[in-house]
Amino acid sequence: MPKSKRSKVVHMTQVNKKTRDHKERLFENIRECVPQYQHCFVFSVDNMRNTYLKGVRQELPDSRLFFGKTKLMARALGHSPEDSYADNIYQLTPYLKGTVGLLFTDRAPELLLPHLESISQGKVDFARAGTTATRDFVVPCGTVYSTGGEVPAEHDVPLGHTLEPELRRLGVPVRMVKGRVVLEEGPEGHDEGEGYVVCREGDILDARQTRLLKLFSVCLSEFRIKVLAYWSAATTQVTAVDTEAMDEAEDGTEGESN
Repeated sequence: MPKSKRSKVVHMTQVNKKTRDHKERLFENIRECVPQYQHCFVFSVDNMRNTYLKGVRQELPDSRLFFGKTKLMARALGHSPEDSYADNIYQLTPYLKGTVGLLFTDRAPELLLPHLESISQGKVDFARAGTTATRDFVVPCGTVYSTGGEVPAEHDVPLGHTLEPELRRLGVPVRMVKGRVVLEEGPEGHDEGEGYVVCREGDILDARQTRLLKLFSVCLSEFRIKVLAYWSAATTQVTAVDTEAMDEAEDGTEGESN
């Protein structure tokens, strides 16, 4: 049968699946780092963004950072004294849950911990579906401005009229009045005299809410790194740092290799 000449859709975003060789290479790389560095840190990541994680790597050129499958990282370190790759390093395994990674370094913990905190500050991004809202966001009634009331009207500009159809599609009761997008008063999604409630603090955001937040340039996701525990070669002991962050990390998804 002759080959079809019809046009085919080719997805340019398709990526290759991680092969067994890739996983084994990550396994070996982790084990190679254990005797090379003085400390091994387990860290969690809030609101993971590859761009920001790349920046962390660049800030620590003398260290090695791994962000892969937690089961693979745990297997590399060991699960018991018998299969532990170094004395007591297996005690880090209980911390390998959720969105976590490994950091091998010779930097002293008392210097590294504040440095990690400083380089992860101020890194915000638009929230994704499933994220918990960190604060309320309400669009005031009347003329709709580009930031949805985040800054005073005198320092803002009216929202472009081309966005009015999308706001209506997203359920926001707006209409055009003399060339401006105006939010109508109504019962749906409103608190009386307040405006249109996009989200409340503590809400689990859906795709519609995250799209509205992005339209108004509201960033509710903060990229943060928290160290859970670390192992030191000199003492062969594991020191817990942030047990609360460990509970939070367990609620996240398992990390992907980078």
